[in-house]
Amino acid sequence: MAIDDKYISYRIYLVAFAIFLMAIAVAIKLTNIQWVEGDYYRELAKERTVKNFVIPANKGNIYSSDGSLLATSIPKYIIRFDALAPTKENFEKNVNALADSLATVLGKPSYFFENELRKARANNNRYFLVARDLSYTDYMKIKGFPLFELGPYKGGIIIDQKTVREHPIGKIAERTIGYERKYDAGHSDGKGIEWAYREYLNGKDGRILKQKIAKGQWKPIRDMNEVDPLDGYDVISTIDVYIQDIAHHALLKQLEDYQADHGCVVVMETHTGQVKAISNLGRASDGSYYETTNYAVAESHEPGSTFKLVDLMTILEDRVADTSTVYDSHGGVIKYSGKSVRDSHEGGYGKISLARGFEVSSNTVLVQAVYNNYKNNPSKFVNHVNSYGLNKRLNMDFKGEGRPFIPQPSDKNWSNISLPWMAFGYGVSVTPMQTLAFYNAVANDGVMVKPQFVSEIKEWNKTIKKMEPEIINPRICSDATLAKLKAVLKNVVKKGTASKLYSKDFPMAGKTGTAQVNYGKRDGSGLYYASSFVGYFPADAPKYSCIVVVHKPNTAKNNYYGADVAGPVFKRIAQKIFTEVPSTNEIKKLDRKVAKQEKDYNEYFAKLQKSKQSIPNVKGMPGMDAIALLENLGLKVRTKGIGKVKSQSLQAGQNITKNTTITLELL
Repeated sequence: MAIDDKYISYRIYLVAFAIFLMAIAVAIKLTNIQWVEGDYYRELAKERTVKNFVIPANKGNIYSSDGSLLATSIPKYIIRFDALAPTKENFEKNVNALADSLATVLGKPSYFFENELRKARANNNRYFLVARDLSYTDYMKIKGFPLFELGPYKGGIIIDQKTVREHPIGKIAERTIGYERKYDAGHSDGKGIEWAYREYLNGKDGRILKQKIAKGQWKPIRDMNEVDPLDGYDVISTIDVYIQDIAHHALLKQLEDYQADHGCVVVMETHTGQVKAISNLGRASDGSYYETTNYAVAESHEPGSTFKLVDLMTILEDRVADTSTVYDSHGGVIKYSGKSVRDSHEGGYGKISLARGFEVSSNTVLVQAVYNNYKNNPSKFVNHVNSYGLNKRLNMDFKGEGRPFIPQPSDKNWSNISLPWMAFGYGVSVTPMQTLAFYNAVANDGVMVKPQFVSEIKEWNKTIKKMEPEIINPRICSDATLAKLKAVLKNVVKKGTASKLYSKDFPMAGKTGTAQVNYGKRDGSGLYYASSFVGYFPADAPKYSCIVVVHKPNTAKNNYYGADVAGPVFKRIAQKIFTEVPSTNEIKKLDRKVAKQEKDYNEYFAKLQKSKQSIPNVKGMPGMDAIALLENLGLKVRTKGIGKVKSQSLQAGQNITKNTTITLELL
């Protein structure tokens, strides 16, 4: 018995010793947590109960040069349903009325919504999607529907908000305006102004410190933000919506008429380089056209005969020949190293001057003029081309600018035909924007300016940064050469390859181009034509330069030449700009009152005074007047179309809620 008692005592001591060791371990651990790792655990506890939340900055808008809204951010709402939140009584009492109400807004029958809501409750779905991409108006309607009006805990409504970027003028010039989302390298040309000026547009997000409370909710710890958000600046583009509309539809019509694969057009202000219009259209599988790629900036290809202006400028600058120098076209065919250079005109042009050869776009004449004078020193010719900047990118703000190619005599691929082929625009590669910048330099009295898409950065009415014209080359050639180039470019339209475009009432100048494009396929299966026209107008006092390029026009009617395909687009744009764009001439006697203006102003002012507390009726008002009126009342305005207001999303007479978005349909 004594032995058993002794054995039991040992066990008691052993257990007590184990407990003692555990107590020591707990004490050590507590000491370690409190003093050694105390800072870490205190910080961890703070992170789980106190958290910094981001306050998104409002992104700036992009405007056209005439004040039209090109890109803006608007809120979109997603409605979901926690099917377990409502009680059985509340659910059954309101589900029919909720389904009926949803049907009126979302366009599906009420039985559909009733079935889906009941199914969500049966499946214990706590995140059922009701609707996405809702406008503020529809969101407010749905929020007040039966059951949902009880709130998130009793009614089960879950609301998510996101901000999306929209283009009020639609798809026009969207590749130039750009996208907010990220693109891979193959589509980087679509980033446009949005990406290039993101530093100004995006602003800086703020932060607010919140503490976690019951039911997973968070509340601000103090009244002030940790960091206040800074809204983005507005970007004023050089695009003129009216000229953009003219250029877009002129190009679209020609692409449809010729069933072409794709094309582009750019209209640029001569003295400043400001791009007033740019359209890039590609053909979809259904035959329609839309902005697929920024071809004007990204597509580098053989230009064909538009490159001949480079020949003529170089020859005249070096004085190795003059516009009066006569060349024999040799029946329209001349060979170099066994390769034939042909004129488009069967039989050639006989013996003609260099100027006339340029006007009728004779390949044989221009090739002889270049080859005969530079065959022993091709570097001299190529160095001129390089000095014009055609061997390097324009370094525009946009991503995805095409890479030009000008063969150099030092290249291993340089051959006996490299020089003659360059003379009529083959074996070289440039973008339409580069070609336009070169021709614009001639129109601009020899000053080459960089194409510009943004004129200024603004914060409301305050200018933050103004973009001045950027000069690439202050003197591309001599005055004597310029005078001769302008004369022959004018004659191309008056009596040369573009004579169909001639109008005695409106002089234009430019050059046609027709290039064969093959993509390097030896069997010729990829062969097609690229038709182009580049020039400026009015010819005597250039205000705008313009390039039109159309790829792969239908050759069924044998009309694939630049004068037939691209030229009419140029003429349509030039004439519409000067016959339809409102005049900006100075008007004298500005102090004289005009009765109609006084009447319109008084009516506008009266509406403004009357509508300070409620939404006014702006139907029938010009779009810009309606925008000004509504924004002065604290509303955010979204427009669709151009012209006068046809309808408004918020009805007249409603009370005004600041920062509410109202949509105006213009016609």
